Amino acid sequence: MTVIRIASPRAVIDRRNLVDRIACVVEDIGAAKGRQAVVELLREALEDGRSEIARRLREKPSAGHEVAEAQAFLVDQLIRVIHDHVTAHVYPAINRSTGERLAILAVGGYGRGEMAPHSDVDVAFITPIKSTPWCEQVIEAMLYFLWDLGLKVGHSSRSLSEMVKMCRSDLTIRTAMLEGRYVWGDQALFDEVRQKFWKEVVSGTERQFVVEKLAEREERHKRMGDSRYVVEPNVKEGKGSLRDLHTLYWIGKYIYQVRDPSELVSVGLLSAREYRSFRRAETFFWAVRCHLHTITRRAEDRLTFDLQREVAARMKYTDRPGKSAVERFMHMFFLQAKVVGNLTGVFLAQLDEQFVRKQPRGLLAGFRARPRKLKGYSVYGGRISAPGEGWFKADPVRLIEIFALAEREGLDIHPDTLRIINHDVVLIKEAVRNDRRANELFMELLTSPKDPEKALRSFNEAGVFGRFVTEFGRVNAQMQFDMYHHYTVDEHTIRAIGLLSRIEKGELAQDHPLAHDIVHKLQSRRAIYVAVLLHDIAKGRGGDHSVLGAEIAMKLGPRFGLDEVETELVSWLVRMHLTISAVAFKRDLSDGKTIADFVELVQSVDRLRQLTILTIVDIRAVGPGTWNSWKRQLIGELYAAAEERLRLGHAEFGRQKRVAAKKAAVAAMSPRLAELVQSVGERFADPYWIAESEDVIAGNLEQFVQKQGTPLDIRTTFYPARGATLVTVIASDHPGLFYRIAGGIHLAGGNIIDARIHTTRNGRAVDNFLIQDPLGRPFREEGQLERLRVAIDNALANRVKILPQLVAKPDARPRADAFEVRPRVAIDNKASNRFTVVEVNARDRPALLNRLAHALFQSKLMVHSAHITTYGERAADTFYVTDLLGEKLTSQSRLKALERRLLEVSNEEITRAELA
Repeated sequence: MTVIRIASPRAVIDRRNLVDRIACVVEDIGAAKGRQAVVELLREALEDGRSEIARRLREKPSAGHEVAEAQAFLVDQLIRVIHDHVTAHVYPAINRSTGERLAILAVGGYGRGEMAPHSDVDVAFITPIKSTPWCEQVIEAMLYFLWDLGLKVGHSSRSLSEMVKMCRSDLTIRTAMLEGRYVWGDQALFDEVRQKFWKEVVSGTERQFVVEKLAEREERHKRMGDSRYVVEPNVKEGKGSLRDLHTLYWIGKYIYQVRDPSELVSVGLLSAREYRSFRRAETFFWAVRCHLHTITRRAEDRLTFDLQREVAARMKYTDRPGKSAVERFMHMFFLQAKVVGNLTGVFLAQLDEQFVRKQPRGLLAGFRARPRKLKGYSVYGGRISAPGEGWFKADPVRLIEIFALAEREGLDIHPDTLRIINHDVVLIKEAVRNDRRANELFMELLTSPKDPEKALRSFNEAGVFGRFVTEFGRVNAQMQFDMYHHYTVDEHTIRAIGLLSRIEKGELAQDHPLAHDIVHKLQSRRAIYVAVLLHDIAKGRGGDHSVLGAEIAMKLGPRFGLDEVETELVSWLVRMHLTISAVAFKRDLSDGKTIADFVELVQSVDRLRQLTILTIVDIRAVGPGTWNSWKRQLIGELYAAAEERLRLGHAEFGRQKRVAAKKAAVAAMSPRLAELVQSVGERFADPYWIAESEDVIAGNLEQFVQKQGTPLDIRTTFYPARGATLVTVIASDHPGLFYRIAGGIHLAGGNIIDARIHTTRNGRAVDNFLIQDPLGRPFREEGQLERLRVAIDNALANRVKILPQLVAKPDARPRADAFEVRPRVAIDNKASNRFTVVEVNARDRPALLNRLAHALFQSKLMVHSAHITTYGERAADTFYVTDLLGEKLTSQSRLKALERRLLEVSNEEITRAELA
């Protein structure tokens, strides 16, 4: 493409009018004195052009290609005007030599004739020989004009021979020149550039280019998260994005010299139907990218949470029952990314097939492996093929069978067969879904001992999964608009199945020792795989997805061939799949009532094992960083306590026996500790011994004895077993101690994940806090630990104003403002025999815990333990409290007043208004 053709070009820029106005300036005051005036005319033309393009984008918000081409057209015209002005008025040359020729090429995306509003302007200046002084002056003057317009210019200035040399040695330069397009200057020189590029750079390097380009693509995917389903995708560089489509075009252009993506059809790399999908996806992504640039007024290609709502609104998406506008928009985004993935697979497989066919026949050609038959299919070169186009029409169950066979035999599906599958997937109707053999083949795929994750991803990307299990089709490419979930529902589910398979094969024994230990003790292997498949199946339907999913499981279980017991187990697992997280992360596991209530729900050791494994793979598959050693520790503690209770019964859980056992365990650690348990152990009440672990108690006793006469002692220790830092504060107990300590920890940059508040019988506070930084990492450097100690000391001594400083702290998640989290307070007097349990859900922010703790202090309540967990932008803080006499809160008026006060302090606007 040399000339970009757009609708109503003069509405974007009237080049003739601009040239005439510049000529008038030069005629009036000359080129040198009139330079600033010329810049202003060019700037005005640029701004007017951008405004017109923005207007077109508003009127046709999905017309990505039209807008991208209009932007490239605008830059073309400006470069032509600048070139003519410089060569005619600034550095005019009479009788130029053959060396004083200059060709201006658009390269990269600009060379393709597509630009977002704030894309870089990539330009190559080519001269026949080493650049002459006149050429250098013209190039420099043109660049200064472009820079004065505020354009970000990527430029190179090379002779013909230098161009060839650089293209041969550098893949990026070669790719940019591959899309080189004539903009202005010497046309004959441009023709010479193209001839030399194809003859001296490309010829003979086709295979090398493909290999290097695909390696570059893999590296880019890893850098961008290695999934096309990340919830803050990069529309330009991410997996399944514009760059993947460009890579296909580059490969086709390099090998077959196609001039336009539509020509990929004529060379057999895409079918006409696939090209239409290519074009639709590219148009959609270009529209999104242009909206991003227009909204941010910069080259922004990452579709972050705070921009997703705005782009969705501009592209005219609206709310529908069960799904918001932004979720519908992102659903379309991921569907297009999935299309790109499908196209890439078919394209590369077809390319590989063409390369194989081109291989010369050698002496051993006759000894090549011959195709073999497998249940009517042809197997050759590691690929399985359908024998003809009518194969799946004759028996649509074969659409499931071919994937099961491919997984069983370790084969890929031939690209031509994939095309037939994509066309024939509509044959999967109710009769096929209820076919016994089809469901047996699907269960074989789901529970494959090899690599079910890879097999199911292929099954899904071919479009068969969603047609065969329509309930799964409803969550295909469905994102969840929050900062906790990293992937779409279907991708999260497939990853969870892959994790289960790896645990079963022993590959994650170090990461998940508990799951590794119990996975082969399950009574039904099929049940756990189906439960993982269905645990999020009802998301986006409105209502509780656990309850709705359990109902779906009751319907699908018999269809998949599960017996009545297995079906009921799967339904129960889906309904309860969030229970372990809720109990382990938000309840006090040292409280006997917590374990008793949980055991009453679980009822059997097998159910406990199944639910534990489901919980682990579910959390781990949410995304990077969501699983950590603290969560592993809590789930392990809950499992051990529940398993022991289920196995041995209630008698083993007597309070006195637990206290005596803990004291004996600590005493057995060393003679010194045995002496301390004997001498000061009685000063610690029974709840302390039940709540704390042996290693924490050992440290507390040593600190307590060493600092008996000290008003305040603060110790900070890296605690590797829990992936956190242990902060122990021993001080004279007084009201408000907890909220001040919490404020000091947050001022030092720490997040409290667990707190145990104790008072000894002689009135000393012994408070243990587990903390991490905002990214979930422990504090371990001495400088960090000292900062913690100083901040807590300052907070307790009233040397700092805690709340104003916390409110002023920047949010660790700056894009959390994009989400509305409505504060919610739940007060439960049944969850514990001794305490009132208060749970607060609100948007996470630095001042939240301090404000909640202060509100409890103002309500004259004592905090005995606190359990803090976050789900992206949402915090869930749970407090075990009593009144000042150590009793539960039972007065309805007091409970209502507490709820009201906690809701007030959870509200950010009220907090800021109080400080204003």
